[in-house]
Amino acid sequence: MKKLRIAILGSTGSIGKTLLKIIEKDKKKFDVVLLAANKDYKTLLKQAKKFNVKNVIITDPQNFELLKKRKLKSNITFFNTFNKLNKILKTKIDYVMSSIVGIDGLNPTLKIIKFTKKIAIANKESIICGWKLIEKELKKNRTKFIPVDSEHFSIWYGLKSEDYKNIEKIYLTASGGPFYKMPINKFKNIKVENALKHPNWKMGKKISVDSATMINKIYELIEAKNIFDTSYNKLRIVIHPRSYVHCIIKFSNGLIKIIAHATTMKIPIFNTINSQNLKKIFTTEVDFELLNNLKFSEVCNKRYPMIKLINYLPKKNSLFETIIVSANDILVELFLKKKISFNDIHKELFKFIKSKEFIKYKKIPPKNVQEIIKLNQYVRLKLLKKVYKSHDVQVTY
Repeated sequence: MKKLRIAILGSTGSIGKTLLKIIEKDKKKFDVVLLAANKDYKTLLKQAKKFNVKNVIITDPQNFELLKKRKLKSNITFFNTFNKLNKILKTKIDYVMSSIVGIDGLNPTLKIIKFTKKIAIANKESIICGWKLIEKELKKNRTKFIPVDSEHFSIWYGLKSEDYKNIEKIYLTASGGPFYKMPINKFKNIKVENALKHPNWKMGKKISVDSATMINKIYELIEAKNIFDTSYNKLRIVIHPRSYVHCIIKFSNGLIKIIAHATTMKIPIFNTINSQNLKKIFTTEVDFELLNNLKFSEVCNKRYPMIKLINYLPKKNSLFETIIVSANDILVELFLKKKISFNDIHKELFKFIKSKEFIKYKKIPPKNVQEIIKLNQYVRLKLLKKVYKSHDVQVTY
């Protein structure tokens, strides 16, 4: 039996680790040809040895040097850049998981598309900021794309063999996060540890805060608009506290599809590989008690002021989305460092993106990845100076 040749970008993160656990159960059916990470060289080296991976990329210079020193007598080849993929992947492999966190994941994603038959992308920022660039590479290299986010995977699955023109409405579900029932007048006292307690999902600190502010759902709205080539007026966010239903699709013929699954990323990740020879994954039985008590509600603007970002989103892809992502990244970092309050995240974000300097970017589409990266760096530095000054804080960054 021919093995599936795969690569994982971001193998030391939660998505990468989950994928490797799935692969481990059918180890003989896979040939992991490349693993990539940024700093966690110890985990990366363990993964490479366990799965007999011959090539690894670690992009952080200091950790790359540390990794080389720990090489011992292994036959692993180490790289610190994605510029030599042609030496690693001499023929098209079967599958790539792109799960590097943040805008840093865009350039590697673009570079590896031509080397694979199929790419699963879990990196939100790549799809939000650089979708047109990704789409161009996908078409050029005839590479199949599958989204990994539970909502977008569910939409993709629900739309297989459907004509996108028949979509009347797509509903993206949001749990409401940890503050769904908290009195709004207590939001000013929210601490970092409170924002990290998501009721349904085990996630990293950054995405947990994004879920609490609801900007994560705005990101998913942008992703859905891009991936499924639709408009914002065909997309809607609804609160569904249990996170069992991941999307609802209403068609113009009156039919409605509801995609539901347990709150584990194992399910979308497993299905992006889609090998008929894989052992099935064991999940809980259908939760009929939960199905009998499904609850959906409107999003409250007062509770989730970040939802008003919808009113600022341009109809077509632009560099403005990069400004939103970059600004939010910095504000969440400052909140996690306890330099600003939870409420400051949305207040400072709106003040920043509404400035004359940045509003003009709504009409400017991204031309290349360098343009996105430079703007990201500029926005981060600009906002840092602004917030530090207004909050009278001094932080070494």
